[in-house]
Amino acid sequence: MNKKMLSGSFWLSFGSIFSRVLGVIYLIPWLIMLGSYHHQLNAQAIFNSSYTPYALFLSVGTAGLPSVIAREVAALNSKKRYKDAVYLTKLGWLVMLIMGVLCGVALYIAAPMIAKNSPVASVAQGTFSIRVLVPAVIILPSMSMVRGWFQGNNDMKPYGISQLWEQFSRVLFILAATFVVIEVLHQNYVFAVYLSVFGAGVGAIASYLYLFFYGQKQMATYRENLTRSEPRTLDNVTSNLITLWYRSIPFVLLGSFITLTQFVDQVFFKQILAQTTHWSNNYISYLYTVFSANPSKITTVIISLATAVSETSLPLLSGLRANGQTAKIRKLLIENYRLLLFVLLPIVTMAAFASSAIYTILFSHDNVGTYYLMQNIIQSLFLGLVMNSLTLLLALNMNRLAVYYMLLGLVLKLALQFPLVQLFQTNGAIASTNVAMIVVVLVSYAALDKTYAVKLGNLLPLLKDNFIFFIAVAFYYFIIGQHFDGITSRTWSFVYLVIYGLLGLALYIWLTNKTQISKQILGKKIGYKYFRYKHFK
Repeated sequence: MNKKMLSGSFWLSFGSIFSRVLGVIYLIPWLIMLGSYHHQLNAQAIFNSSYTPYALFLSVGTAGLPSVIAREVAALNSKKRYKDAVYLTKLGWLVMLIMGVLCGVALYIAAPMIAKNSPVASVAQGTFSIRVLVPAVIILPSMSMVRGWFQGNNDMKPYGISQLWEQFSRVLFILAATFVVIEVLHQNYVFAVYLSVFGAGVGAIASYLYLFFYGQKQMATYRENLTRSEPRTLDNVTSNLITLWYRSIPFVLLGSFITLTQFVDQVFFKQILAQTTHWSNNYISYLYTVFSANPSKITTVIISLATAVSETSLPLLSGLRANGQTAKIRKLLIENYRLLLFVLLPIVTMAAFASSAIYTILFSHDNVGTYYLMQNIIQSLFLGLVMNSLTLLLALNMNRLAVYYMLLGLVLKLALQFPLVQLFQTNGAIASTNVAMIVVVLVSYAALDKTYAVKLGNLLPLLKDNFIFFIAVAFYYFIIGQHFDGITSRTWSFVYLVIYGLLGLALYIWLTNKTQISKQILGKKIGYKYFRYKHFK
């Protein structure tokens, strides 16, 4: 396994996963403080209806430039053109600052229209909640550009740690603000939701500060690189800006791809059900919360694994492609596939069979919510594979194909949304996403394998191990595990989940060690010594 890829995946996974875990765990005390289950559902509807358009505007605001910068910086550094790399990054940062302001203004103006078409009980509450996110939309694009600089220099540690700082500060602010509003000031829970949404801006500032101080510590290295750099050749600002914009288009689509599919559900789910059923707005809002809003908290953790692996591969593949090293690209693609499936498959298996305990711990015991969480966990496998395959295409400069495939996926989602939701309601919305993602995965990997002749037969031993693991977990669930699905206590659900998780992890480690798969992928068998820090430096 490529050491840079393994180390980078560790730091990106560490930051991305733990930040998302924090973003899930805080829900337990937050929802408890909000009061009744009705209040919790309404708060979740307001909160999540704000965050989907926020994520979409943020994707447009960043315009994919951080990933473009990461790829370009890696390619320029491989040719010792460090001055050009610094110039491009500064230019990109300025553009991101302007884009953040423009997108913040656009989100503020569009808020009433978005709230009107979202599954929330009050349009006024939805509008205000969306507008509270404007400061975060302004700040985050330029901060993401700084992350792109570190990624391009194959320094994934600040990328991952900054995500932790962002999420930790956000969660701390949310819990403190909610406690003060409800427990101290005894105000309405909706005001606490507004402040919780504003936490995104607080987190963005904290992440920015961390990146600034980390960059200052690395300044000596950057200055040394500049002294041995080739002369700067990029000096036409207009031309460079146009080039950056053009190259960013695929990354804009990639960054907003999953969010767009979620936005389709947010906007059209309510409209379709209102026209084709006699259900109340409150019931439709409840269904949206349990089938999309709540599960997305869990599935983003799983998807972040795929994102960590693919984003680590991006600068490495860009550097190899810049030097025409086809054989090494082929080898790195196989390593990418292996590492992704090695981590993704067992987590999806374990989480799917523990849906009841997970939903009870985070939200409340709800059989309907449990069912849709399981469906979304399975879907997260397809979403993770999509993000990985499309990022690989972009890393290898197959931009046009990546754009075609993303547009294909969005067209399929839109085309299938109305007929499938009309026929199968919430199951139809999930199915329309699944079909679109599976098609994109198949055509993307086919294009990669056709171009680089990757031998997918190398993955069969890993797939065999995971099939055996799936059968073992399924057998356990149907014999023992399903009897625990009726647990309504958060505490006992947590105890069960910990025991179940440890047993599953032990089984997977034993199985992959036994078949030598762990050694092939990670360089050595997994044991307590493997987790020493030195393996991830």
